[in-house]
Amino acid sequence: MATFRPSETRGDGVEVVLTDVNPYGSRTLVVERDEMSSVAYLCASGGTVHGAVWLANHVPAPPSADPVRLDAGLPPVAPRANTRHPSGRPPLGSLRPLWFEEGDGVALYENDELLAVIPGWADIGRGMPGYARDMIGGTPFAWSLADARDELAPRLAAARSYWEWRAGDGAWASFQQFVMGHLDRAVGSAGRFWDAGGGRLPTVGITERPPERGRGHTILSTVGMSCQRMPSVERYIDRPDAYARIELATATRGDPREAARLLVWLGQYPWHSVTWLGDGHTAHWYHRPETFPLGPDYSGVVLLSRLPGLPDLSGFTFGGDAVRWLWLLPVTAGELRLTASDGYQALAPRLSADRLLRTG
Repeated sequence: MATFRPSETRGDGVEVVLTDVNPYGSRTLVVERDEMSSVAYLCASGGTVHGAVWLANHVPAPPSADPVRLDAGLPPVAPRANTRHPSGRPPLGSLRPLWFEEGDGVALYENDELLAVIPGWADIGRGMPGYARDMIGGTPFAWSLADARDELAPRLAAARSYWEWRAGDGAWASFQQFVMGHLDRAVGSAGRFWDAGGGRLPTVGITERPPERGRGHTILSTVGMSCQRMPSVERYIDRPDAYARIELATATRGDPREAARLLVWLGQYPWHSVTWLGDGHTAHWYHRPETFPLGPDYSGVVLLSRLPGLPDLSGFTFGGDAVRWLWLLPVTAGELRLTASDGYQALAPRLSADRLLRTG
């Protein structure tokens, strides 16, 4: 089946009605229309279309989808049996987007009435479009919003509540205070604090916990990753509530500023790359090997929710979800290849805090 695509790859006759970028800068909603129909696209920052949904016909509906129009990459016109307005309807009214907390999906309102939803798992190329108010039943370019409204309503209410809270005075400061208090109790007094967000959402900082309570190493943790759910978790996990909020941690006997570079590297990664980080995941260092913060013998990290020899940082919740702390442990290039082929369990016997605390 041909897929419809944004107007920059088509020709004339298409009007861009709305363009809106999510708060993390990683997805863009584009709404377009021509004289026959309107459509919404969910695009990556490079322009790749991840989701697309038909919104409305503006002319009388044909008996079936027009393959010539689809082959030309033009917005589809819904068949007569699948639209609530078989005679067509006027151009769309005032449009307003509501981004999911994760930033990977979006709802679109027309005159404050829900018009469409493109969830993060939408994939037009695999026949998984979004939901449209004016669609009856299902087609390759939209599914009925009425059929999914009860399932989507709590998700949209949560998104609205989240962004209203996030825009409020003192929201970040209060969240930061709660996380810092949790870490005070878990690992001791705070030292330095660094900004790792660079003025972009999500806001992320790094807190240093110098040696105390008999330990001879510094512990570092992100502060802010758990303030918003990670994208894409629901694609892979049956219980996303238990895995969607994380913070990262590491430890060192060396210069904490070097180890902190690992947290700067990954602290905003899930939202800017529209992915997630979980127990057993690995990340390959993005720069030259000799610049790896914990020494040139290593080429990346494995993320672990439990690491013998380091404290259990669990016990903090936000938004009704448990927050998981993932420890960053350095791994070699060979170990990265091993985990890619056999999974991180093949590496598990080699992993302990001693490796981390020998670095630096």
